[in-house]
Amino acid sequence: MTFDNPEWWRSAVTYQIYPRSFADANNDGTGDVRGIIEKLPHLVSLGVDAVWVSPWYPSPLWDGGYDVADYCDINPDFGTLADADELIAKVHELGLRILIDLVPNHCSIDHPLFQKALAAAPGSPEREMFHFRDGLGAGGDTPPTNWGALFGGSMWERTTNPDGTPGQWYLHMFAPEQPDWNWENPAVLEEFDRILRFWFDRGVDGFRIDVGDSMFKAREWADTPIDPATGIGSWEKVDGAPMWNQPELEIVQRRWREIARSYADSEQGERVFVSEAYQPLHHLVRYVEPDRLHTSFNFEFLQCEWTASSMRTVIDASIEGHDEVGAPTTWVLENHDVMRAPSRYGRAVTGRPFTTEVTDEDGHWQDKLKENPLLDIELGRRRARAAAALMLALPGGAYVYQGQELGLEEVEDLPEEALQDPTWLRSGHTDRGRDGCRVPIPWSGEASPFGFGVDAQPWLPMPAHWADLTVEAQDADPASTLNLFRELLRVRRDREALGDGQLTWNDSSADVLDFTREPGFRCVVNLSDLPVALPAGDLLVATEELVDGRLPGDATAWLAV
Repeated sequence: MTFDNPEWWRSAVTYQIYPRSFADANNDGTGDVRGIIEKLPHLVSLGVDAVWVSPWYPSPLWDGGYDVADYCDINPDFGTLADADELIAKVHELGLRILIDLVPNHCSIDHPLFQKALAAAPGSPEREMFHFRDGLGAGGDTPPTNWGALFGGSMWERTTNPDGTPGQWYLHMFAPEQPDWNWENPAVLEEFDRILRFWFDRGVDGFRIDVGDSMFKAREWADTPIDPATGIGSWEKVDGAPMWNQPELEIVQRRWREIARSYADSEQGERVFVSEAYQPLHHLVRYVEPDRLHTSFNFEFLQCEWTASSMRTVIDASIEGHDEVGAPTTWVLENHDVMRAPSRYGRAVTGRPFTTEVTDEDGHWQDKLKENPLLDIELGRRRARAAAALMLALPGGAYVYQGQELGLEEVEDLPEEALQDPTWLRSGHTDRGRDGCRVPIPWSGEASPFGFGVDAQPWLPMPAHWADLTVEAQDADPASTLNLFRELLRVRRDREALGDGQLTWNDSSADVLDFTREPGFRCVVNLSDLPVALPAGDLLVATEELVDGRLPGDATAWLAV
């Protein structure tokens, strides 16, 4: 079909699908592409504009699919390229867009090019596709740098020569099964040009760029300060860190933008990119300068604590910074890597403060949540509903993670034998990792697998109490989180004021966020415990029932004014 808005991405609400956990059409316990196709009516009824599918490529699943063995095929557990083509076509028939994941920092040890590199000699063209280096010290027994990997242990893994002797080391920012590409090598750039064109030719509308702030490493290969928690060199995202935010990223971003622009047509408009980059705002906005990337996730909003002062600080800084470069802000509250919002907002520590000097580094903000185990899940869900309404009222685009529309919480009591996140293994079974936000979502019925499949138990166990949170159960409840999301997205589509644009703050008490968007829209968020009076106007949506005409605590109201 033909899409009317060539800059759809500036206002789009995009729904993230983690394919392993969305819908299991062939009843083997694992989600698949046909399951996505069958559940597309859910996305239409929800009212989103686009779909982002997390990695669906062939992979040994050392890191949930982010260890890619072939960028131009589909994991057989998920389906076939024909299934992917059918999904792309059906998404477009329904008037939606589709983005897929691009994983450019690293691949799988099973990738044919890495296997060729392992078999080749040091200094060979095959090894130049990756970062192979000799070790330090006698016999080369010490890694080339002291860098620690994000999943624990060293960032270097030693190879074994054909004769059984120790060989060179290769770099892996994450797990040893995920070797990093060498982006200094023009052959790597050309390989990813080919991958982009392969999927653009098949009709995808864009890519989400995994770890979009890495790829290049500083050529000096300098050691980093010791992390006192691990005794290994830190990987923290501080200015000057050798593995993050290198200036050469701009070259690739502009190159990819040109490829996207070359596919622009009257049918789909320009193909787009959204970057995953946990960077301070002053770095992040550089990524979305003209002719670089289109958008980048705003993770400071996701990390922000549930206070009006912190929220307003992040919102103001985000809008101002993006306005300077003419890009929209892309808001997000959940994804497959972070604790679900109801479980964050239901704790004593709800996130990071942004109104004082923050000493926590990005890599540790979730640790503070986990250190506060007491959870009021009903309070958390209430706040998550209010936060979603705030997010969808702000200027720019937004992303919704599968199950967020159901108010699903983090599953924090998964049995140890079920855990599959590499962090669990690499941390010596001290960090349970991200599996708790990746549990398959419930569709229907009174018992697991809750319509995810027919009867096969899913790859991660589902809580029994999710019987009350299925799509089927919430569909019948006008006050459910699912129906709240549907109403929010319906109003967002219908109101000219919402989507890309500006906002104006109104005077309010310290615990309230109150802003107007023209024409004729007002959003009030009460982050206090007590009801507050609403301004004059017709109520469009409220995340909680009003109390004598007043907005209760931890709730958001949308008004026509």
